[in-house]
Amino acid sequence: MEKKRLFRILARADAATVAAMAERLQAGHSVTVVREPSKTLAMVKLRETAESSLFYLGEVIVWEASVTLDGERGMAVTMGNIAEKALHMAIIDAAVNSGVFEEDDALLALEAEQGQQLMRENALHRQTLVSFTSIDTEMPT
Repeated sequence: MEKKRLFRILARADAATVAAMAERLQAGHSVTVVREPSKTLAMVKLRETAESSLFYLGEVIVWEASVTLDGERGMAVTMGNIAEKALHMAIIDAAVNSGVFEEDDALLALEAEQGQQLMRENALHRQTLVSFTSIDTEMPT
């Protein structure tokens, strides 16, 4: 699985689900914490839609952690106020890097569930959508 997709799924998942996956990996493998979860700042970069130019919205507090699992390094950075989630995500990353991660089906099911939740939220937002009509350019004088 592509790393961008993996971390998108893990970042959206609740901390308990990520912790359960990491704990199953810890049970069968040697995990060494290289860098304890710590707070840091990251710049939020966005693309402005009118001219398609990049700009920096500001900084956000993130947690980052680094581990090794059977000698293979794993790292993670995540927003939120749960330090342990960054550590668990790093363990999963190390497992993916070493090829011992075997819960791809669980990740795909989690991704599908997240997609359904997003669709439900979008449907709720669509109900509040306001339709604006443009005024005719030829106005009587």
